[in-house]
Amino acid sequence: MAIDIWWRIGMAGDPSSLRTAHRQSRGDWAPPGPDSITPGLRDGEPDGYGLLDYLVQTARAAEGLGFHGGLLPSFPGTDDPWAVASALARETKTYKFMVAFQPGFLNPVQAARMTASLHRATGGRVTYNIITGGGGPPQLWWGDKVAHDDRYARTSEFLDVLRGVWDGGPFDFDGRFYRVEGGGLPGPLAGLTFPEVYFSGSSPAAIEAAGRHADYYLSWLEPVEALRAKFDAVRARSLSPKFAVRVDVLARETAEEAWADIERGWRHVRPEAVRAQLSRDGGDSFGVRRAVSFQPESFTGFRDFEVAPNVFAGLALMRPGPAFGLVGSYEQVAERLDELIDLGVDSLILAGGPHLEEAYRVAEGVLPLLRGRLGEPAPQHERGRTEPVTSSA
Repeated sequence: MAIDIWWRIGMAGDPSSLRTAHRQSRGDWAPPGPDSITPGLRDGEPDGYGLLDYLVQTARAAEGLGFHGGLLPSFPGTDDPWAVASALARETKTYKFMVAFQPGFLNPVQAARMTASLHRATGGRVTYNIITGGGGPPQLWWGDKVAHDDRYARTSEFLDVLRGVWDGGPFDFDGRFYRVEGGGLPGPLAGLTFPEVYFSGSSPAAIEAAGRHADYYLSWLEPVEALRAKFDAVRARSLSPKFAVRVDVLARETAEEAWADIERGWRHVRPEAVRAQLSRDGGDSFGVRRAVSFQPESFTGFRDFEVAPNVFAGLALMRPGPAFGLVGSYEQVAERLDELIDLGVDSLILAGGPHLEEAYRVAEGVLPLLRGRLGEPAPQHERGRTEPVTSSA
């Protein structure tokens, strides 16, 4: 069973390392400084090498290293992933684009046309990362005040309509959120292979919707037993689920080197920021609440956030993004990834900052150590997989 291994594209720019995650050096989402690379400064002025140039360099490197494709995240502080995917497609040959988007912000028929146009132009390299939003101020930033469970009902209708018009129609639909009469994609846009759907969300409403629509149920990294329980809940609602996990990685030759990088980055973490994160309720986002629930109630230092071997729950305090990541030697990180594969994970979306250099570290230092790369069989687990695990990365 091949494991698809993706590498995230750093849409919001990058620090020069996790040690300096508080200061961006790649990208123009922060003012350029003395250590800026994209753009660099010449005589105090930007040198013309921008974030898109850096993203192209990262995508080409990841493609050359054998990654299946790249996740293009979507946040208030990023460029639009549809536009970036279109730009990167001209600069790559086989690299796939997992476009993250919230269905509530697009008309499903227009989304079908956008997707089919990009799919057709790239030879079928579009994949969906469906996100339904965590509520609170970030959701209102988008102008969306729909309640939590209703957002998942809307997402479900959205995907019903998108699939309905995909093959050309005529398609009629009359639901709570959308009404379509005689819809369908025209001419050469109709009938293309439908993109794979990676579906995120930790709430019962999310898992119910994922059971209906997901090719892959996508979760943030959590301790293995917590993921096992979450995957079992999805299996109860889906006939043939596949699973994916988003994993930030900090891997070095030795565990001491990796944790030393965390220690240096932790020096910039303010104690009041830690206390604020441990006390927050996450709005109506079940995923954020789950992440906070695994973090220590009190702490004396960064190692208190190692909630399982090599599973560090303090990354969100050092840089924007998920709380959890894997920290350790190349061998230790490979062992933890093998544990996820043994659990039934079919796809891994890996990341590390800066994304360009860390793509090389992970591809050359970690991935060759995965059990599947060595041709050894994975232990049988609940789904009964007994064949060797291999990686497409």
